[in-house]
Amino acid sequence: MRVLFVLTVVGAAVLAGCGGADARHASPASAAAVPVEVASVNSQSWPDVYEATGTVRARTATVLSSKVMAYVRQVTVQAGDRVAEGQEVITLDARDLDSSVHRGEAAEAEVRSGFAEADNAVAGAKASLDLAQTTFHRMEELASKKSISNQEFDEAAARLKSAQAAYDMARARRGQLDSRLALAQQEVQSARIMRDYARIAAPFAGVVTARSVEPGNLAAPGAPLLTIEREGAYRLEASVDESRLPSVRNGQTVEVTLEALDRRLTARVSEIVPAVDAASRSYTVKIDLPAVPSLRSGMFGRAWFPSGTRQVTTVAASAIVEHGQLQSVFVVEDGFAHSRLVTTGKSQADAVEVLSGLSAGEKVVRNAGGLADGARVEVRP
Repeated sequence: MRVLFVLTVVGAAVLAGCGGADARHASPASAAAVPVEVASVNSQSWPDVYEATGTVRARTATVLSSKVMAYVRQVTVQAGDRVAEGQEVITLDARDLDSSVHRGEAAEAEVRSGFAEADNAVAGAKASLDLAQTTFHRMEELASKKSISNQEFDEAAARLKSAQAAYDMARARRGQLDSRLALAQQEVQSARIMRDYARIAAPFAGVVTARSVEPGNLAAPGAPLLTIEREGAYRLEASVDESRLPSVRNGQTVEVTLEALDRRLTARVSEIVPAVDAASRSYTVKIDLPAVPSLRSGMFGRAWFPSGTRQVTTVAASAIVEHGQLQSVFVVEDGFAHSRLVTTGKSQADAVEVLSGLSAGEKVVRNAGGLADGARVEVRP
């Protein structure tokens, strides 16, 4: 009897255990189905693009420097200031240049003061020449009548030649004064031009991006003082692999993304630098950017060059569930949702490229927030 009792207890315990296991296995199936919306995993043809990185540069930029060696008296702008075309931005000490102008003006005045004397000399020589000509004509008539000697006629002719030479010399000296005046005027003009170099102005309207000088510094010819960029005219200079040369052409429309501005722009290729960098095996493509507020040189950008099409597997962006750096989706199989890790690529509109983890034709759950792995689901249209 005691043995029978023990066997009965053990059998009851085994049956109870089996019944509990059946209850646990049956619980998910018996749970209420969660209504979900699903999307199909598709195979699509997407445009293939080549990504190139680059830096934003100003299309027009200039480095201001001095043509003369002089001390800086004043700098009227700072880095970041906007300037107008022709605005004076740097003033140099021009006292030496002023002295050169004054010396030239004094030399010009001295030449002008000799004009009256030279004109009087020409007038006197002309009067003497007229008298000598009149006298010679008279002597010539008398000589034809044999009324004067040959000596007297020769003396009259000599006086005429002497008067002519004196007149020619007076006119030559007057002409020399004209040449000296022109030279003095050129020297004054040159001195004034050199003095104007002491006032450095902006060649165009733009923004100051660098200031390399302070008042009191000695400005040497060619040394950079200020850098000015024309505002509103920028381009992206992208490095493109040499193997991509056949797919890039002037005038081509490309997409550009600027991470600092978090926006995508439509731009145009304006120049392809033919020289290839030997170190990187790439060449520079210059892409004109549209006028965008807050666009500055030095920004990082990406250019996307179209290069045909490719076949990709895509899924709705709303089906992607992110867990830190991991991404997953809930795949619907036989009425149950199973979590599956995926690797994604590029996105386009509401579709995301799936590199691994899914196959075309599978069904995934949209907006699966809070859904448990293995949960029973009911697909709703």
